[in-house]
Formats: sequence, C-alpha cells, structure tokens
Amino acid sequence: MKADKYIVTGEKKVDIRKLPTNSKEDGVDKEEIIKKYEENKQELFALQDKFYADAREGLIVVIQALDASGKDSTIKNVFSGMNPQGVKVHYYKAPTSEELAHDYLWRIHQNIPRRGEIAVFNRSHYEDIITVQVEDIWKNYHMADRVLDDSQKSFFTKRYAQVNNFEQYLTENSYRIVKLFLHISPEEQTEQLLERIELPEKNWKFRADDLKVRDKFGPYLDCFNEVINKTSTKECPWYVLPGDQRWYTRYLVTEILLNELKKCRPEYPALPDEEKAKLEECGNVLRQALEGKEKKETSKKKTGKKKK
Repeated sequence: MKADKYIVTGEKKVDIRKLPTNSKEDGVDKEEIIKKYEENKQELFALQDKFYADAREGLIVVIQALDASGKDSTIKNVFSGMNPQGVKVHYYKAPTSEELAHDYLWRIHQNIPRRGEIAVFNRSHYEDIITVQVEDIWKNYHMADRVLDDSQKSFFTKRYAQVNNFEQYLTENSYRIVKLFLHISPEEQTEQLLERIELPEKNWKFRADDLKVRDKFGPYLDCFNEVINKTSTKECPWYVLPGDQRWYTRYLVTEILLNELKKCRPEYPALPDEEKAKLEECGNVLRQALEGKEKKETSKKKTGKKKK
C-alpha cells in the first residue's frame, strides 16, 4: 500500500516539515491513480455494507490540516456514494459556551459512533491541543488555579497523555481510529485562499482571519509536528499525506480506509437454523402470493378476449 510510507507509529521520531506535500517522489501516473481511486471507492462501498451489518467494530476517521488543505472536499469525494445510514460527519468549530463548561473530550465522546458505523471528524479533539496551544487560549479557560498554574509545556504534555489514553480506551472497546493529516505547502495554501476570493461560488468560505492564520503557517506546522509525534501509537498511528494534489490525497485515503476495513474482516451475520426455516416459510408465502396474482391477471386477460 502506497500510504504505508506516510504512516507515523511513534516508534521513531519524524519531522513532518521535511515530508513531501505532492506525489513527485512516488512517481505515479495521474490517470492510473484516478482509475484506481474509482475502483477503491466501489470496493469501499461493498465493504461498508458488510461492516454496517456485522456491527462488531466502529471506525473513527480523524481529519486534521492547516486551513485550505481540502478537508471538506476530501470528505465529500471519498465518502460520497456510501450508505449515509452508516456514515456520519461531524464538524468541530470553536467550542460553544456549553462545550467549554465541560472537559474538552465531552463533545467528542457524544459523537463516538455505534459499532458498525463510521464517524468522520472534520477537525477533532486535536484542535484543543493545536489551536489552543498556538493561539495561547488555554490561559483564558475558566478553570481552577491548580490547573492553570501549570507551565504551558506541562499543561499540554498532560493533554497528549489524555488523548492517547482516550484513543486507547476506544481501541480496547472495539473501535478503530484512522488519523489523517493533509500536508500542504505554503504556496498551495496561498493558491487555495486566493481561489476563495476569486471564485464567487467559494467566497463564502473566505474569512479575513484566514490571512492571520496563514501568517502563522510555520508555528502551526511546528505544533502539528510535535502533536503527531506525541500522539502516534501502533494502535492509533497518524498518516501524514501529501495534500497539494487532491486527486492523489483522495486516492491515498481510500487505500487507508480499505486496509482498515479489511482488517475488521466484516461478514454478513449468519442466521440460526430456526430463523433460516422461518425465512423459507415466509418465502413460500410470498411466492404463492405472486403466483396467485399472476393467475388472476391471466384470467382477466382471457375474460377480456372472450367479451370481444
């Protein structure tokens, strides 16, 4: 699997700032990748049906990135066509006053899917480590002095441990977590932001504050680098995917999802012998009903011909 080269398991430290943001190093052919991507989607749809019926495991897909990295379009394209009954997308904006009155994982835990379902987190609990850290928001929390008197390093070191424990807890309760970081270059981000200004249909996406975040591209990437290294584990690794070419990013995402669903080995539930017998009985009733309807229609046709 091509995506394997982008996995971070925590076994050794990586510098994501030095990792590729495009497909050049992989030497791929765009037409072949797009064809494979479409094939992967069809396979994903079939697997998702089994996964939903099997209902032994749940899947959480965490998507993080800097602004204008294609999170929305990745979700829209990769998951379009899946049964919406088994896929739910959750978008985490700045926390509400109600959410701020609870621990930061409270709003996340409410959206953990039922086993058999897939939850997609567009941003996630990692915002409470990354944005809160870069923007130095944590000191403004309405919390006890014993918490806020900590140094910044100590405060967020605890959060790394909390997140790792939370994800381990979910793993031990029959969930799988796929964490994706869409890695783009500053140039690509600038082009995407400019597109939001120049294309009327994308104007609604642009905020003046986007330029302030763009000015902090370096600090945000530095923070992501630390967070990914501190929260990558064998059970819940991060994938740092090249994001400059979205057709390639989406393909890699389908490869990762296919691999994860296959590891679940989902199967349609087998019915007990008693239930199978009932199925046969009910099937016979329905077949007889159809036969009766066909006989009536045939009789009506014959009657109609005689009258003529």
